[in-house]
Amino acid sequence: MILSVSRRTDIPNYYSEWFFNRIKEGFVYVRNPMNAHQVSKIDITPKVVDCIVFWTKNPEPMLNRLDELTSYAYYFQFTLTGYGKDIECNVPHKREKMIPIFQELSKKIGMKRVIWRYDPFIFTKKYTPEYHLKAYEQIATALKGYTGKCVISFVDLYAKNKKNMELLDPYGIDQNELSAFAKKIADIAKNNGMTVGSCAESIDLHECGIEHNCCIDKSLIEDLIGCRLKVEKDKNQRQECGCMESVEIGTYNTCGNGCKYCYANDSEESVVKNRGKYAPESAILCSVLDENDKITERKAKSLKERQLSIFDL
Repeated sequence: MILSVSRRTDIPNYYSEWFFNRIKEGFVYVRNPMNAHQVSKIDITPKVVDCIVFWTKNPEPMLNRLDELTSYAYYFQFTLTGYGKDIECNVPHKREKMIPIFQELSKKIGMKRVIWRYDPFIFTKKYTPEYHLKAYEQIATALKGYTGKCVISFVDLYAKNKKNMELLDPYGIDQNELSAFAKKIADIAKNNGMTVGSCAESIDLHECGIEHNCCIDKSLIEDLIGCRLKVEKDKNQRQECGCMESVEIGTYNTCGNGCKYCYANDSEESVVKNRGKYAPESAILCSVLDENDKITERKAKSLKERQLSIFDL
C-alpha cells in the first residue's frame, strides 16, 4: 500500500504531531468525503505500507522527527513557487524561510526523496509569464544540488476555487506562447541539474523537454524500496493523472495555507471550524466520531512482488 499524506491538506505543516501519533499506534480513521458517516479504519504499519508520499508547502515541523520514520520508505512532494501572500496567504517567505527548509530536508534525506513542485502556474497582470520565468530561475538556482526533479502544472478551475480565481483575473496564453514558456522552464531546470514533469496535464509538452509525470511514482518507489510493486494507475484521479493507486488519509477543509487556487477547501470559515476540532491524540483528523458513524476495517496489504521475474535475473 502506498500512503498519501496528503492531497487534501498539509499534514506535515499543520498536523505532524497527529501523524506521528498515528504511526506509533499503527492505524488511522478516515472519513469518506462522499459519505461522512462511512469511516475506514486503515492499518498503517510498516508491514503493509510500502511507501509514504508527503505533500507539503512547509515540512519544518517534521524535520527533527524524521528518525521516527526509519521503518518506512518515503519521499516529499514540496511545493515552492514564486507567489506572494496575496495568493499563498500563510506560506512563510520563500527566500528567507522556505528555500533553506527545502535545502535542510534534502541534506537530511537525500535529493532523490525531495521533489520540487512549482504548482500551479497562474498568469495574471502581476504574475506574468516573464515574472514566473524569473522566479522559477531564482528558485531553481537555489535548489541546484538539492533535488533532481521538478513538477509543474497550470491552474485548473474547480467549484471550490472558482470565486477566488475570478478575483485574481487570470488569463490564458495560446499554444505557441505556452510551448515557448515550457521550453524556457525545461532549459532552466536542465541548467540546474533537474528534469521537469507535468502534473495531470492533457497538453503534450514532450517536444519542450517536459514529460507527463507520475507524482505517486512507481519507478521512484521501486528504486527506494529495492523491490518491484504490483500496482495499477489510480482510477480515482483525473484521466490525465499518471499516479499509482494510493490510500489517502487527509481531510478536506482543514488546510491552513490559505492558497487562493486550492481545490481542497470550501471556505475559510469551514477551515477554521474544522481546525478547531484538531486533537493530536485522536485517531481521526479534525473530527469527532459519533454513534451515527459506521467504522469498517479497510483491507490493506503490501504491493511488493514476492516472486522473481525474468527481469530480476
